[in-house]
Amino acid sequence: MPVSSIERPDLPEHMTWEELQELPDEIAAQIELWEGRVVWARRGPGEHQMAMRRLTEQIERCAREDMQPGSERCWRVNLETNVFFGTNGKSDFVTPDFLVHRCLPPFADVRATDTVLVGEVLSPSNTPIDIEAKRARYASGAIPWYWEVSLLRDTGTIGTVRVYGLDIGHAELPEGVRPLRPANYVLAGEWTTDGGTEVSFPYPFPIELPWSALSF
Repeated sequence: MPVSSIERPDLPEHMTWEELQELPDEIAAQIELWEGRVVWARRGPGEHQMAMRRLTEQIERCAREDMQPGSERCWRVNLETNVFFGTNGKSDFVTPDFLVHRCLPPFADVRATDTVLVGEVLSPSNTPIDIEAKRARYASGAIPWYWEVSLLRDTGTIGTVRVYGLDIGHAELPEGVRPLRPANYVLAGEWTTDGGTEVSFPYPFPIELPWSALSF
């Protein structure tokens, strides 16, 4: 979840995918459509890009280790790739910093139903409102696992990795009170650089990330 890099042009509040594609690439690449509403997803600084690349490389290494010969499991790990909601149409999508999805035919659109993990690299400038809105958006697409990676303000390096799992159950609330969202994430794991323990999580496949591989 990056910070601003270009001046925003005056755009309508809602657009279709077809209208978005008519914009210059440097503008369209920084916009998501949330049920047709224009949401800016701005490109981050160098530290953000570097952290995103390191994470993607390491998760991809773990995915390859999981896809042993004869296994029916097949994963693709990528970064800054559009994830479309619904079974058709393209005017409702998000663009996570990194993601894991099931293998698809070449050049096929990635749908939320194909996606098993999404992640955001958070810079110090990201606000709690921005973070919560993006997290809720992923939950609405029923993506099982969501990662948040925080950068340290003083060094720009990865300081914390948090893993959230999708919780589709409802909390026990008083009569007449219903949850605002039908699904949300619960914290399932947290690691910090000063904790010493490497990032280790078993889903959607065994993921082992030593801090030495994430540092730069």
